[in-house]
Amino acid sequence: MSGLERAMKMMPASKGTEDRFTIPPAKVFYEGKTTVLENFSSIADSLNRDSDHLMKFMLQEMGTAGKIEGQHAVFQGRFSPESLERHIDSYVQEYVICSECHRPDTVLVKSDRVLMMKCEACGAHRPVRKRKARAAIPKDVLEEGETYELRVESVGNKGDGIAKMDKYLIFIPNTVKGEIVRAKINKISGTLAFAELVERKSSS
Repeated sequence: MSGLERAMKMMPASKGTEDRFTIPPAKVFYEGKTTVLENFSSIADSLNRDSDHLMKFMLQEMGTAGKIEGQHAVFQGRFSPESLERHIDSYVQEYVICSECHRPDTVLVKSDRVLMMKCEACGAHRPVRKRKARAAIPKDVLEEGETYELRVESVGNKGDGIAKMDKYLIFIPNTVKGEIVRAKINKISGTLAFAELVERKSSS
């Protein structure tokens, strides 16, 4: 039996591969000015990748600092679950999914000091391109379109709740003082930001 025939025989059915390749949704909570991805280890395991490799990629993409603490990953700054999931998806496309058969049955191996991605389903292999470092994003910068967990600290003259995050004052209509909410940033003007309520978490 040729190598190709053996590979074809070992190739799992598409449906089975899709069924077992499920990335857990990001479970996030916030501690002060840090974001904790509490199921980071489970996500890395689902990708069959080393936690340190995934963490290094995410820190580079996010332009921030962070560390792994047990099963968790801790990032400096506040990041929404959706933002983290986008970075994880970018990692999957670059370091997990085979570019030939589009399956996740791959491993990373070193060959002559070159990092290669080898597919155990179809036998394809290719070098992993060395990424250029992205410019660091200041940790106190909000992003339009992102969702953040915020505490409403006061109420403005027009009745909008006001939250603070680093140098920003964030106006959130239909909220009251003491509430903890998730709000989506719609517009940023200087140090003022205008958001919409997404979810009420609790009140104090």
